[in-house]
Amino acid sequence: MGATIEAAVLNTAPGALEIEQLQLDDPGPDEVLVRVVNAGLCHSDLHEIDGTFETEPPILLGHEASGVVEAIGSNVIGLRTGDHVVTCLSVFCGRCRYCTNGQLTLCENRNGLSHDRPRPRLLNAAGHPVRPTAGIGAFAQAMVVHQNALVAIPRDMPLATASILGCAVTTGLGAVFRSARVQPGTSVVVIGTGGIGMAAIQGAKIAGAAQVIAVDIVPEKLKAAERFGATHTVNGRDVDPVEAVRELTRGGADFSFEAVGSSVTAGQAFSMLGPGGLATVVGMVPDTVPIAIKGSELYLQEKRLQGSFMGSNQFKVDVPRYVDLYLQGRLLLDEMVSERVTLRDINSGFATLSSGSATRVVADIGES
Repeated sequence: MGATIEAAVLNTAPGALEIEQLQLDDPGPDEVLVRVVNAGLCHSDLHEIDGTFETEPPILLGHEASGVVEAIGSNVIGLRTGDHVVTCLSVFCGRCRYCTNGQLTLCENRNGLSHDRPRPRLLNAAGHPVRPTAGIGAFAQAMVVHQNALVAIPRDMPLATASILGCAVTTGLGAVFRSARVQPGTSVVVIGTGGIGMAAIQGAKIAGAAQVIAVDIVPEKLKAAERFGATHTVNGRDVDPVEAVRELTRGGADFSFEAVGSSVTAGQAFSMLGPGGLATVVGMVPDTVPIAIKGSELYLQEKRLQGSFMGSNQFKVDVPRYVDLYLQGRLLLDEMVSERVTLRDINSGFATLSSGSATRVVADIGES
């Protein structure tokens, strides 16, 4: 094994992350050793910690991160030691029918790229394997990841800010730009103003939407949404959000985005549409409750309902573009980071995320 690293490991679910020493293997031919500098805390991590999503401990969570390349495998192309990089969990093979069709987020071989290797990437003190989530495992001082889960970024991009690009920002912006292809002058509704929702709001503004309506139940987050580009806000606790949106848009929105992960809000996203509108579900809606929609609105009004995994991204192209938008001052990322914590205080960061008061929390793990 290559090195001993400090990491925050989930050993029981539900539970809390525990700081411990792990043994990290050397990178294989298609892998890269990255020294982690920052990692974003995501709701999908939280849902594994609190038991909402089933998981198999021990697991090293964390999938959106930034860092510096320390070593590369013999087959790695396009990355060099010293490069600043961002991770993305939608690793792709580049060879299957979906990859060759440009649908990288639907790659058939993702799980194999992330987990199939001769030896475990990580071992704990008892010598047992620790699974890195999505083949990344960013809540640690270093990680070994497949080269197709990384993209290089310019050195003038702050790594703390860059860490949220690989999941929240790519998902929200990609849902607008790639999944829905929002057009200038249209009306857009975003339900949920967490990290993904705020990114979608910014995407709608950049795309030239005439109306960008933010829907949430937290007044402070609705106020923040105006800073990110919302032209109107709707508090779903005070009014019927569907009726409020239909009134604001004079009959229904052209595009809606569900960024909560609830069957109720997914149904609302569809109901908020005008004829010919497109609802995109970005949140992780549980399988246990179906999404209720009116069939007549599908065939008489030509409304559409679709899903979007990780913003249908092509992150090797998308992330550098988002960096350019940030450096030009057109994409607000620093403002999306509500709190920063150390690796040892990561549980307090998840407590903040769980409270619903934060847009994004970032862990400071190493030096750039």
